[in-house]
Amino acid sequence: MTPERLTERVRDGVPLAGALGIEVVRADAVSALLRLPPSPLSLRPGGTASGPALMTLADVAIWVPELVATDGGDPTRTANLSIAFLRPAGDRGVLAEVRIVRRGRSLLYAEVWMRAEGEERPCAHVTSTWMRAAPA
Repeated sequence: MTPERLTERVRDGVPLAGALGIEVVRADAVSALLRLPPSPLSLRPGGTASGPALMTLADVAIWVPELVATDGGDPTRTANLSIAFLRPAGDRGVLAEVRIVRRGRSLLYAEVWMRAEGEERPCAHVTSTWMRAAPA
């Protein structure tokens, strides 16, 4: 799937991702890079990216490699998401790099490092466990 198609799928599947303007920059079945553009909608008082915006970015970032691995399927759901806010991201765009650490039969474990555009140091770190949805 192309980054453009994945962006469309993410925005359709998670309307909040569309409202925030989240876009897929690159992706494969084990990693991805997503971008949260600067927007008044994603800022908290004080002019920095809000926690809910960063959590949304992380959650959809983890979903993207799974979409690639399943050719657009949707077999997993977030079971746990833990985020550590390391420093304010400021009012710039935020990049999220996700890596699937382990993909098992029933669980998927991933981590996401986020940084403000133009920065080397991370602004947040996320670990998350996803589970396979039971067949309908």
